Amino acid sequence: MQSLYYDGSWHDAASRMDIVNPFTGAVIDTVGAATEADAAKALASAAAGRAAMKALSSGERSAILHRTADAVAADAPAFAAMIVAETGKPLKAAEKEVRRCVNTLRLSAEEAVRLTGETIPFDSFAGGEARQGYYAYEPLGLIVAITPFNDPLNLVAHKLGPAIAAGNSVLLKPAEQAPIVALMLVKKLLVAGLPALGLAVLTGRGSDFGDLIVASPEPAMISFTGGVAVAGRIAAKAGIKKLAMELGANSPVIVMADADIETAAASCVSGAFWAAGQNCIGVQRILVDEGAYAAFRDAVVRHTKALVVGDPMQPGTDIGPMIGEAEAARVEAWVRDAVARGGRVLAGGKREGAVMWPTVLENVPEAASVICAEVFGPVVTLVPFSDFDDAMKAANAPDHTIHAAIFTRDVNRALGAARAFEAAGVMINESTDYRLDAMPFGGAKKGSMGREGVKFAVREMSQTKVVCFTLA
Repeated sequence: MQSLYYDGSWHDAASRMDIVNPFTGAVIDTVGAATEADAAKALASAAAGRAAMKALSSGERSAILHRTADAVAADAPAFAAMIVAETGKPLKAAEKEVRRCVNTLRLSAEEAVRLTGETIPFDSFAGGEARQGYYAYEPLGLIVAITPFNDPLNLVAHKLGPAIAAGNSVLLKPAEQAPIVALMLVKKLLVAGLPALGLAVLTGRGSDFGDLIVASPEPAMISFTGGVAVAGRIAAKAGIKKLAMELGANSPVIVMADADIETAAASCVSGAFWAAGQNCIGVQRILVDEGAYAAFRDAVVRHTKALVVGDPMQPGTDIGPMIGEAEAARVEAWVRDAVARGGRVLAGGKREGAVMWPTVLENVPEAASVICAEVFGPVVTLVPFSDFDDAMKAANAPDHTIHAAIFTRDVNRALGAARAFEAAGVMINESTDYRLDAMPFGGAKKGSMGREGVKFAVREMSQTKVVCFTLA
């Protein structure tokens, strides 16, 4: 398929790359592998589109996004099927992602007409008595949006929706492993009335053209979701421009002895293994009060062993493949390392091709990668504790965190934990995996720069302009 979009039309690339179903190994389609020459054209096109996007009224931006949401909802089965094919995400998870995408687009449409400023009391300081004025929001200009494979539709919507709502043009670089569903969304936006130059798209390998698009002086902002290593390269190359980055996490959960153990176990298992654990807010480390440890451990193992592993297109499947065999092999190696260090496998621990069985570990030392680094795979580790302060120190030990969670019936304990967690979001009696697309979202410490969540992303992608009248 023609997968490069700029100058108001679709283009081929000189070379192509296969998009492969990670479960079957079959080629879904081929897309263009963009070069720096393609990227230069796309940058110029998106830069030229700034004027058309800024000229749209807030009502027009909102209407485009609402029409796009309607179109995605109407074609939901096709979007879900493509998510399954590209990523191996189970069908029920893919269907939920499509529903979230529709919600993200609608939230963006609503924010387009809510992006209001305020009057400014210039008379609050001596000498300003004759002045009146206000501030308003204007678009930044051109946004470069770089998205990952794990939510290949909704995370694209989380960048395109707010950028369009704020009146920006966008150069989109979707995940190289899963770009087709993003292209489907782009086509819906164009049919819905987005200006032809308001959006440009480059598929392919970021290593081939990424430096050019982030180092160019044309973009006002780089919005990136992905790994720390790539983020560091972007930051080094970007120069003086705004950066918004969501870089993953190592999410802790604390389970107190007074918690509803069955509810906590079910929630943590879902949070650990959703999308085969390829989730930046997925449950990774569960710190359990030793008074409840045995009961909680048994419940987690029971819920984990009940998960259905297999063909992601089957409605009953809970766990499908990871994005590729290499990633599954990496996770398997981390599990073996944990076992070699004294860890014990309570469930799972095996791999077939790209499918890594949901794995529960205990007795793992802190130096093991499954504890101290982001697994980004279907592995969760249980750790008993006797002292709450020690548990909180362990929870806060990693230098990258997005969400943390605690299960307890004690409201004072819950509020104390909410203050003590070094995280950008604290879930109480819910796993770290919970996210509402309307809420602010990002990392704490080294986990991110800026905030997503539609309302907050719209403001990140805007700038204020002050207007001051001096009256006669």
